[in-house]
Amino acid sequence: MIRDNQKYFNRLLVLLDAFVIAATYWLAWFLWINVYVGRNNPETGILPIEIYLIAFAAIVPGYLILYNAFDLYASKRTSKTMYEVFNIIKANTVGLVAVMVVLFAINIPDFSRGMVGVFYGFNIVAESFMRKGVRIALRFVRRKGYNIKHMLLVGYSRAAEEYIRKIKANPEWGYEVCGILDDRVPVGAAYKGVSVIGEIDTLSEVLPQNELDEIGITLSLSDYDRLEAIVNICEKSGVHTKFIPDYNSVIPSRPYLEDMDGLAVVNIRRVPLTNLVNKALKRIVDIFGASVGIIFFSPLMLAAAVGVKATSKGPLIFKQERVGLHNKSFQMYKFRSMEVQPAEEEKKGWTKKNDPRVTKIGKILRKTSIDELPQLFNVLKGDMSLVGPRPERPLYVEKFKEEIPRYMIKHQVRPGITGWAQVSGYRGDTSIRKRIEYDLYYIENWSMAFDFKIIFLTFFKGFISKNAY
Repeated sequence: MIRDNQKYFNRLLVLLDAFVIAATYWLAWFLWINVYVGRNNPETGILPIEIYLIAFAAIVPGYLILYNAFDLYASKRTSKTMYEVFNIIKANTVGLVAVMVVLFAINIPDFSRGMVGVFYGFNIVAESFMRKGVRIALRFVRRKGYNIKHMLLVGYSRAAEEYIRKIKANPEWGYEVCGILDDRVPVGAAYKGVSVIGEIDTLSEVLPQNELDEIGITLSLSDYDRLEAIVNICEKSGVHTKFIPDYNSVIPSRPYLEDMDGLAVVNIRRVPLTNLVNKALKRIVDIFGASVGIIFFSPLMLAAAVGVKATSKGPLIFKQERVGLHNKSFQMYKFRSMEVQPAEEEKKGWTKKNDPRVTKIGKILRKTSIDELPQLFNVLKGDMSLVGPRPERPLYVEKFKEEIPRYMIKHQVRPGITGWAQVSGYRGDTSIRKRIEYDLYYIENWSMAFDFKIIFLTFFKGFISKNAY
């Protein structure tokens, strides 16, 4: 069974890791001590190889223990490669710090710190490539039908269907769903080739008859009163059990647990920007970026201002009420791109293609997004951020919050001049639901690197858009 295979595979992986650690250690020793130091600093005191052998004898098992501590020997059929690479980097960084601390404590000044640094870099790269190669090999084998984990699902629900879809779409994960147990769906009914093979009450009879590697509990919400009894039966079988909740429509893909004195509390949504450090960091970048942007784009803004004033009567800057952070309204700035009109007319709707209200210079400003540049001052004021969900007018907020589930979550962060939805093509007269989907992804997965990526993409995809009228 797969559990035995996993045990043997882990042993093989430990051997491969030990080989990589040994190879990179001695490669670093050879290149740094024999080549670099020997040629460039022949007078430098070089420790005898026996000292490096003693260190080697401690480093190999020490690093293997670190790899185990950083979850590098757990099954990762469905995890992403980057997750494993990050853990390799973290484990090696802890190892580097530990080696330096030991060298300082026992006072060996001639033990080459440069060689330790080279080993650190070599080992991260070699481990990452080795494990990527193992992943590729395993996924090839699984696509051929080997090294498969056989599963039974308990309960037919939306969660069961979504799980089966994921399994079928990713054969390289090496899962096969053998059947479903459910009371409401008749025996023989199937979803994407996976059949209902019995009722839930037959679970204790089905388990001994099948060599299963995992059980997935995919009960519908209405059957959650049976969860405890089903878990007890699964635990007695000794088969690894997963719980796949049927509330993805309520709880997103990345909820997080909070330990409240032993009580597990599930937070409905992970919002990194509620963290004080993250908020402060983003605000610092906003202030710096807006200041640089105002200076850099000042000639362009001056030209836009002249064009607006020269081609139509009315104010240079158009102010419009928008809803921002914590549902608070603010005045958002734009270069005026339309003829001045009564407030009632202005509220009628979005700008459409070939809208007669748009001035000639306004068409250019809107098409190139130059009309949005005054929002850099909104960023300085703190009403907006460089990156975030686009703010909407109050009347549309009231409309969409009733029509679109989770619409109001976008107001948990500052609105932005540009955003993930905009650089992904959803701006102007496009699907509001898709925009919210992208906004929620941004909110839950925020990082400074993600912000910089969006800013970079804005220069290529955000300024000029076929949907900007």
